[in-house]
Amino acid sequence: MSLRKSDQRLTVAEYLEMERSAVVRHEYVGGSVYAMARASDRHNLIAGTLYARLLPTASALGCQAFISDVKLMVDSGVFYYPDVMVCCESTDNDPYIRRKPVLIIEVTSPGTERIDHNEKLLAYEAIETLIEYVLVAQDQSQVEVYRRKDGQWRQPEFLGDRREVLRLESVRLEVTLAEIYSNVRLGHAE
Repeated sequence: MSLRKSDQRLTVAEYLEMERSAVVRHEYVGGSVYAMARASDRHNLIAGTLYARLLPTASALGCQAFISDVKLMVDSGVFYYPDVMVCCESTDNDPYIRRKPVLIIEVTSPGTERIDHNEKLLAYEAIETLIEYVLVAQDQSQVEVYRRKDGQWRQPEFLGDRREVLRLESVRLEVTLAEIYSNVRLGHAE
């Protein structure tokens, strides 16, 4: 989803109050507010497929899976809306905000690739509980997995062949790229 920046600067308290009644969701980075653009059908199909596969697995592990409408507080001045997120910490239970995910998945588009690969990657890597950050392209069969092992972030794993399997170690789930991209017409139109 593309983001449009507002010139209005808000405190965290003002942002959180605004989001309670906002029709459009906004991400917040250091006082700047970014309106979230609408998602394409491809974006929705991919995120929905991953969420549907994660839901029973997360539940069996005592975790919760969320899709796009629950905020993630990265630090005191950064709030994002991940496309899919899994949280396992029972004390992380604010009805609108999570702070301790083990897995974050972002479905990228040409308009969000730079933010997802740079700004969000750096921000998410600072979350102590995060084990995996997964980027799923919506216009081609391409998945990148950033994984923390022994406290260190490893080189990303790249998947592209639809026969390949995405292994999510954080939640003990395997899903083929063919399943992720089922019913999705790939191409560059957004």
